Amino acid sequence: MKRLVRSSLFALCAIPLLASAGEPQTLRFGIDPTYPPFESKLPDGSFVGFDVDLGNAICANLRMRCVWVEQGFDAIIPALKARKFDAILSAMTATPARRQQIDFTDRLYSGAPRLIARAGSTLQPTAESLKGRRIGVQQGSLQETYARAEWASKGVEVVSYPGTDQIYQDLTTGRLDASFQAAVQADMGFLRTPRGKAFAFAGAEVKDKRAAGEGVAIGIRKDDTQLAAKINQAIASIRKSGEYDKLARKYFTFDIYGE
Repeated sequence: MKRLVRSSLFALCAIPLLASAGEPQTLRFGIDPTYPPFESKLPDGSFVGFDVDLGNAICANLRMRCVWVEQGFDAIIPALKARKFDAILSAMTATPARRQQIDFTDRLYSGAPRLIARAGSTLQPTAESLKGRRIGVQQGSLQETYARAEWASKGVEVVSYPGTDQIYQDLTTGRLDASFQAAVQADMGFLRTPRGKAFAFAGAEVKDKRAAGEGVAIGIRKDDTQLAAKINQAIASIRKSGEYDKLARKYFTFDIYGE
């Protein structure tokens, strides 16, 4: 528990939110649209998914206009710090390492990662079971960091990809023995699709915080405390009103928020 928004706007002093006469303020979210059902890109260039719906709901609650700025996940934190956008909303897990660079809002949802392999596989998410195997992970993800720390030095070949689509492509063609990513994304974005029909989860969830993190949240620059407070207010309001659950039911048949 293995997945972000663009526009040319000028900055505004303490809070990087923009406003012009007669127009709502703008909130720019960075997104890597390669992580369905959380975020993906349609042929017309628009973005869809649970994170996109959440972001739009947050903007509506704040009476702001959402702008989505596309950015590869492995460079999304540097891009935030460089002020390409105001916040990261792209299935990013809050971790101690990431907190050294940026801050996070309150939790959006949780979810631990799992392996995916051919149906009937006896593989388990351990170095012993995966020794000599090729395991696909997404670049810059928490699962990549965990797999390299726990498995790569013990005979497991960890292969990094820029997005999950490439992982699943190599998995279906046999170039990978398994993939390791957030269980919710894997279930909705692969296993429930036609190309995932020959595959299944292998082993149990990995609940180690180094792999599962502290839940998914919105990434904020460390000096943007006022923006973080506004977004947290909006998140609380959306959850209290029931809008969060309504949006979640569009994508999931279980409680994605977790305990």
